[in-house]
Amino acid sequence: MQDQNQEILFIIVIGGLLALVLVGFIVSILFLYQRKQHKQAQELIQLKEEYDQEVLKSQLEIQEITLKSIAQELHDNIGQILSVVKLSLAILPIKSDHEAYAPLQHIREVLNKAVYDLADLTKSLHTDRIAQIGLRESIKFELETLKKTGLMEVKFDVLGAEYRLNEQKEVFIFRIFQELINNILKHAKASQLVVLLDYSSEHMFKLSISDNGIGFSLEDKRGSKSPLNGVGLKSMLNRSKLIGANLQFNSAPEKGTHVTMELPIENRFGKMN
Repeated sequence: MQDQNQEILFIIVIGGLLALVLVGFIVSILFLYQRKQHKQAQELIQLKEEYDQEVLKSQLEIQEITLKSIAQELHDNIGQILSVVKLSLAILPIKSDHEAYAPLQHIREVLNKAVYDLADLTKSLHTDRIAQIGLRESIKFELETLKKTGLMEVKFDVLGAEYRLNEQKEVFIFRIFQELINNILKHAKASQLVVLLDYSSEHMFKLSISDNGIGFSLEDKRGSKSPLNGVGLKSMLNRSKLIGANLQFNSAPEKGTHVTMELPIENRFGKMN
């Protein structure tokens, strides 16, 4: 009887151990399955992000190609037409005592301004020029053009020794800068503009743009159909994301707006960043 009880106990123990092994096996299989599912989900998210990045990159590249084509067309066609009209007016045999002389001089001045403005516009649109003269000179040229209009007081500062970023980053940063200036001109009602390029850090490039305009409440703008949530902002954020930059807005009603873009620099020396 005692032997029989020992056998029963032995069977129970063995059965219990087998049950524990089986439960452990099942738990391990479920854990590995969940881990594999999680890994696959992460891989799908990563693939989707990479796909979205490629689509976004292609869209922005198409925009740059379009801007370049527009700049070339403006220069080759509209620019030539204006030049022909300018030369035609210059050879008209009208003396200073003629009644049409004063209006003609005014037309010449307007035409000259149109020619110069068109030249400035094509330079701003042309990607190759941005890559050729660099980010600092491109921004400086844009601000000098703005200063000539007399719309606002412009201050431009550069900290540290300038270094070149790669072509795509400089073009994207310049387009972000253009969009910010465009928004200030359209909506800020500012009389002062301060732009700063900061090359002083070995690990971080910074662009900051400040105005003394009417400002806005960031909370009120969220979810509204304002320029802050429009195509312009999406374009700026998309370009920032593609080059790994962080774009921040700091504003309040009647206190102006301050925008900062920070771009980590991985390799400042040797190869281009």
